[in-house]
Amino acid sequence: MTDADQDPDNRHDWKTDVFRVLKASGVKHIVYVPDAGHATALKLAEADDAIQAIVLTTEEEGIGYLAGAWLGGEKGALLLQSSGVGNCINTLALQACARFPLLMVVTLRGDWAEFNAWQNPMGQATEAALRLMGVMTWRADDPKEVAPLLHGAATMAFNGDSACALILGQRLIGEKQWVK
Repeated sequence: MTDADQDPDNRHDWKTDVFRVLKASGVKHIVYVPDAGHATALKLAEADDAIQAIVLTTEEEGIGYLAGAWLGGEKGALLLQSSGVGNCINTLALQACARFPLLMVVTLRGDWAEFNAWQNPMGQATEAALRLMGVMTWRADDPKEVAPLLHGAATMAFNGDSACALILGQRLIGEKQWVK
């Protein structure tokens, strides 16, 4: 039996994998601006009494929050959309100077089959912008890549006081439809 026979629609449960890997990595704080691509992980986090799910006003607040969580001895992750990466660029200097673990999971817009032209500039620049700010990045476009890549990013962030981001490509998330 091939992988395709086991998962004929290529719908490996990557959305649950995000939450499962974060929890297994000891994450106690998930901070986010609401995003449909992260909806499953966020619902699971909100239902878990061992995890603080914190809604942010803007994504850069999450970097300061996670620095504080780390100072308090707890791990956290920032879940955001690629457009929110643009909001975080200046605040990423906090991690570069203080060297605390920063784990981000980024849903990509402005990529394959994007219908909203406003998403394209930041979507196309997301990975390069993160790397320019010293963030190590990995990209998942296949559902089976999500868990191992996120596990590796979490290991590097939490064991090496590094900034790491897993980018979830738009082909993984699926084509968004314009609703009139």
